Formats: sequence, structure tokens, C-alpha cells
Amino acid sequence: MWERFSFYGMKYLLLLYLTKYHLLSDIDGLAVLGSYASLVYGMPVIGGLIADRYLGVRKAVVLGGTFLVMGHIGMAFEGHPAIASTGGVQRDEGALQLLFLSLALIVVGVGFLKPNISAVVGKLYATNDPRRDAGFTIFYMGINTGAFVATLLCGWLGETYGWRYGFGAAGVGMLLGLVIFLWGQRFLEGHGNPPYPQEIRTRFGPITLEQWLYVASVVAVILVWQLIQFNAAVGAALNIVSVGILGWLVWFLARRCDKQARGRMIALVILIVFSVVFWSLFEQAAGSMTLYADRVTDRTLFGVTFTASQFGAAGALFIILLAPAFALLWTRLGARHREPSTPIKFALGIAQAGLGFGALLVGAHFPDEAGRVSAWWLILAYLLHTTGELCLSPVGLSAVTKLAVPSVVGIMMGTWFLATAYSSWVAARLAQLTSGRAGQGIVSQLEGFNTLFGHLMLAGLIAAAILFLATPLLRRLMAGVR
Repeated sequence: MWERFSFYGMKYLLLLYLTKYHLLSDIDGLAVLGSYASLVYGMPVIGGLIADRYLGVRKAVVLGGTFLVMGHIGMAFEGHPAIASTGGVQRDEGALQLLFLSLALIVVGVGFLKPNISAVVGKLYATNDPRRDAGFTIFYMGINTGAFVATLLCGWLGETYGWRYGFGAAGVGMLLGLVIFLWGQRFLEGHGNPPYPQEIRTRFGPITLEQWLYVASVVAVILVWQLIQFNAAVGAALNIVSVGILGWLVWFLARRCDKQARGRMIALVILIVFSVVFWSLFEQAAGSMTLYADRVTDRTLFGVTFTASQFGAAGALFIILLAPAFALLWTRLGARHREPSTPIKFALGIAQAGLGFGALLVGAHFPDEAGRVSAWWLILAYLLHTTGELCLSPVGLSAVTKLAVPSVVGIMMGTWFLATAYSSWVAARLAQLTSGRAGQGIVSQLEGFNTLFGHLMLAGLIAAAILFLATPLLRRLMAGVR
């Protein structure tokens, strides 16, 4: 909950902060957002591997939480605002570099924390425990409680009183989370300990293996600090990591899996590929949908005018309201042997993500006198995205722990987030399609958003249809796992 508080507390502020305070163009701001989001979701591949093989969950989460706290403290120092003049834009380059360094600390911190928290939840349930999906949904509800409070609070503080207050509040939340995690170790029942405690105490030169891993983590922060400023380089890095993961998967499937395990792993990989479509649509929230809220939306609801970043809280609110119902639904249907299979749930999720953009297309036909679209259409889009997320995301986390070979659950959980990394990079690239209309009138900007959202709607519906048709094959590969 607190890790998501810190992450979402700054996520919806970031693009607005870059474009309004540092006066980056939409293209440059979205490039930074895409690089940051991609690296945030890609780094768990490495973090999961290191935790599985060396550090264990507890040490990895503590290290990640510490980096996250440091990153948010850095983001609270905003420097001087950029000044636009006839000679160009004068920016506080020192403040920008501190921002990029802070984002790098957050990226590496999430890499150590995110996959290992999800993996330890999976270890608390037996493989065929019917409560597993419901348990992950409740876990997901806790995550979104933090996301909802943070987006409302930090979005309001950042856009109303100053960016540093929004980013600083997010850091306070992460510090509380770290303290709570250290206090609650006994509830993990030993699942968070290093797998080979003697090995990480082995000395290599002046320090132990464990200490070398901490040094390497600091080096990783420095590398990400530079990488996050170059969107094309992030794409290349994702390609390199993906090729490495693919090569490892081919070797693992051929050498370490029997027929049943191989089929389940192949099914899992197919589901992860389809998740890329969903997250490419869903991750528009912090990019094009935030710009949509800021530039072409009447943000007044019930007589209260909300900031653009606060609309990101809608998704988390719907998760909180609907997660118990979905958890109960899956459990009740499972008891009656009528629960949809995992591929069907995925297809439903992708279809609803596409329909969310359909809602925005409909709303664009009913603008007010100023040409702005009612906020209720944006809320409806978030509702459809959220119901799609509940069909896919917690179910996807559960599928990783059910279908992956137990010894590589952490790596496959990291691979799940690597797919999300690609999605975030693609989502930012897609959002840049509307940037050429920035600064133009509302009508022109709305036309740009409509073009993008129309393509996204079609992509979601087509991908969902393909997955529906492929479900019988996937069911055979899953060999009894639902």
C-alpha cells in the first residue's frame, strides 16, 4: 500500500511538472515519462533474479524501500522554474539532473521491491488453493488504497501549493511503509529469508558477496540516471534484456521442464504477450489521459473543480469499491465450477480497456459551450479500464505463481513486469501522436485525442477477439490450471 502511495503520489504529477514547471515540450515530457515508466517495470526482472538467487525477499524489499525514500526526498527539491523568452527556454539544469537522479533511485528501488512483494504473497497459498485469485485481489485492493489516497492528496498538494509538497508527501508514505515492513517480518513465516545465507556471506576481496550486490545497486542507479534521459536508449535496453530473457526461456524449457511444466510456461508467456496490449492502453492514464484532463475536460464535478492529476485517483477508487465484489465473484463461480478461465479473464480485460476509449469518443460528441468534454466521460473510461484491470492484473499475478515452475517464480514475475515496461514505452510513444497539437485550440486538440483513442479502441477489441479464439489451445497447455 505505502509503496504504491509513493509511486502514484508522483506518477500523475510527473508529466504536468515537466511540461508546466520545467517547460519541456509534450514530446520531451512524454519521452521522460515513457523512459521512467519502462525502467520502473523493467527493473523487476533483475530485482527478482537477485532476490531469488541471493538476497531473498526481505533484504531486497528493504534495499528497494530505502532507495525509494531517497528518491522521493530528492524530488522534493524542485529548483527554479523555467522561464520562456524569445531566445528560448531558460531551465535550472541542476534541478533537472537532480530530478533524473531521483527518478533513477525510484526505478532501482521499485525493481527490488515490486516483484518480491507479489512473489511472497503467492508463496502463502498452495498451488491449487481456490482462494489464491481472491487473495491476490484483496492484495491488489490494498495496493490501490495507497494509490487512491496518494493521487488525491499529492495531486492536490502538487498542483495547488507547489510540486515539492506533492512529491515530498509521497516520500513520507514510503518511509512509513518501510517501517511497517520491518515491523511485520514475523508474519511472512520465513518466506523472506535468503535462499543460501552462507553464500552471500562469502568474501570476494575486501567485502562479502552481499555487500558487492549493494555496490552494484548504487552503480545501477548511476547508469539509470543517464539512461532515463534518452528514450531511444531505453528502447534498445529493453530489446537487449528481452532477448536475454527469451534465450534463457528457450534453454530452461528445453533442459529443465517436463512436458506439463513446459506447456504451462508456454501458456504463461502467451498471456504475458497479450498483457502488453492491455497495459499499452491502460498506461495512457499518466500520459494522454492526463493531458486530456488538463486541456480539453471540464474538471468540475459536484461543484468541485479537481486538478488534472487527481483524476488518476478514479481508477484506484473503483478498485477499492469493486475488488471485494470481484474477489467474491471469482470465489462463488469457482465453487460452482463456472469461473472463467484465465485466458477468458484476460480477453475480457483487454476488451474493456478498448471500450474505455470508446467512451471518450462518445463523450467528444457532446462538448459544452467552451468545447470541453464533461469529466463524467473520463470517469466512465476509468471505470471500464478498472473493471478490465480487475479481470487481468491480479489474475495475471496469480497466473505467474500458478503456471511458472516454482524455482523461477521471481524471474517470471519480473518478466511480467518487463512486458509492462514495453507497454509503458509504447504508451508514451502513442501519446506523442497528440503532441503536435499542443498549444492549439480545444477543438484541434480534441481531434488529435479522438484519432489516438479511436486506434486504441480498435486495438483492444481486436486483441480480445484473438485471445477468445485462442482460449481452447491455451487451456490444453495449462493442463488443468485455471
